[in-house]
Amino acid sequence: MLRRHSTLVAGVIIAAGVQLAIAQQAPQQPPQTYVSKPIVVSPLSGDDKREVVLMSVNIQPSGAVPMHTHPGDCVGSVLDGTVELLVEGQAPRRVAAGEAYSNPQGTVHGFRNVGDGSARLLNSLVVEKGAPRVQPAVKK
Repeated sequence: MLRRHSTLVAGVIIAAGVQLAIAQQAPQQPPQTYVSKPIVVSPLSGDDKREVVLMSVNIQPSGAVPMHTHPGDCVGSVLDGTVELLVEGQAPRRVAAGEAYSNPQGTVHGFRNVGDGSARLLNSLVVEKGAPRVQPAVKK
């Protein structure tokens, strides 16, 4: 009985050691510094293949939304804070609360919070129904 218990304990210790070694070798993902979620999804009048999606985006101080594209047009506004709109091939553009921006379909873009507090954005997407609303940009 004691031998069986010792074998079981040794097995648990080995399994824990293997899991720890695997976890230490796995690439560490940077912490996510933003939250993006749809708050309204509505059909587009006169076009049964597309929809309008209203997205809420909250970016923590010093946080960023990685470069990405949308399968449709994106028009948005900063509700709180100040962000830099990063558009591939263009200089960063500061956008403060009360100001707006527009990114046509396929434009590679991202955001960086440059204010002291959280930044809140409201984005309107006009996209194909069923298509992924956000696609990570392919690094060149």
